[in-house]
Amino acid sequence: MKKPLVIFGAGEIAQLAHYYFRTDSEYNVVAFAVDSRYMNGKEFEGLPLVAFEEVSNKYPPNDFDIFIALSYSNLNSLRKEKFVSAKLKGYNLASYISSRSIVLTDHEIGENCFILENNNIQPFVKIGDNVTLWSGNHIGHHSIISDHTFISSHVVVSGGVEIGEQCFIGVNVTLADHIKIGDRCVLGAGSILLKNAEAEGVYRCTTTSRSIASSLKLKTI
Repeated sequence: MKKPLVIFGAGEIAQLAHYYFRTDSEYNVVAFAVDSRYMNGKEFEGLPLVAFEEVSNKYPPNDFDIFIALSYSNLNSLRKEKFVSAKLKGYNLASYISSRSIVLTDHEIGENCFILENNNIQPFVKIGDNVTLWSGNHIGHHSIISDHTFISSHVVVSGGVEIGEQCFIGVNVTLADHIKIGDRCVLGAGSILLKNAEAEGVYRCTTTSRSIASSLKLKTI
């Protein structure tokens, strides 16, 4: 029998989460939840839509798991905030790991992770809580992805890389082996990093002039 699941969110990410959990998981999605000020109707995807403030009354944490289906807005801070709120309400946070991904690590993957199809996760990789891996990434052996990080599609993380908390890594980024990415870093699409990245740094390809990059306080590579 499938476990009942509530999804937090009522946007595109929630719609995608509903599809993936419904078609490729041990969960049965029974409802959606959002903050009351964002409620627009009483249904989403044909299922009940309830206020997050009241979700534990209607869907108690002893009987239902929850998944926070949000993107990288505000450098993942909103997803982190709702993750913490759900934990405080007593919920177990479900993770989705696509059956179409290759997962060779023996380390337990964290809560509220969203790992889509065609990810290649090599042995000894550690993945924290609330991590999103969009489709088609390579996560090299002995790498560490810390909590609340979002990795877009077709990213190459070489062996032994350490990625800090609340990072955003754009499409087609390449990370050289054994480098460290500090907390809250933004790595723009197509970036290639060969050295460590400072915490809260913004890294992008040098398609923008250095004067503009300087005014934006961007580190060009």
